[in-house]
Amino acid sequence: MRPLRYGINVTLDGCVHHEAGVAPDEDSMRFWTAEMDRADALLYGRVTYEMMESAWRRPASGTWPNWMGEWDIPFAESIDGKKKHVVSSTLDDVDWNAELVRGDLGDAVRRLKEEPGGPLSVGGVTLPLALADLGLIDEYAFVVHPVIAGRGPTLLAGLRERVELELVERQDFRSGAIALLYQPAAE
Repeated sequence: MRPLRYGINVTLDGCVHHEAGVAPDEDSMRFWTAEMDRADALLYGRVTYEMMESAWRRPASGTWPNWMGEWDIPFAESIDGKKKHVVSSTLDDVDWNAELVRGDLGDAVRRLKEEPGGPLSVGGVTLPLALADLGLIDEYAFVVHPVIAGRGPTLLAGLRERVELELVERQDFRSGAIALLYQPAAE
């Protein structure tokens, strides 16, 4: 069965708003590029899909925008080419190597996990909460930023039941951020 990994940036106080942490640097972009490269396909809700597409889809000109640093481009190239599954009840159509996921969320994601292929990656805020509630996330990758945001959406806010995790891997960045990889603890 294909593992499903949830990855997100988070502040020390649990804020997961994409602008709340430290600005991306070479270390963090290298980490997220490796995460993107290991994934066979991506799973997003509508909001995250649209946000990622607006930032990381290759422009029609074929030239990456000037705001991208040299360490952004490998991530952009990786995400741009990935297969994407988009959970949405409001979108009628998607492109950018994407297909819509319809029907019961748990059943649909279990089917994706049973398909042949490599690991799946999920990002965002709302969809991962629903997947964690369903017990469908196999790994959690958090990049914890040395920032206290004081406001904003928080990591897995509203989770119905506590999820015990075991630390599998840790990586320190020069910025003071720390990448932590967890798996659900054996019962």
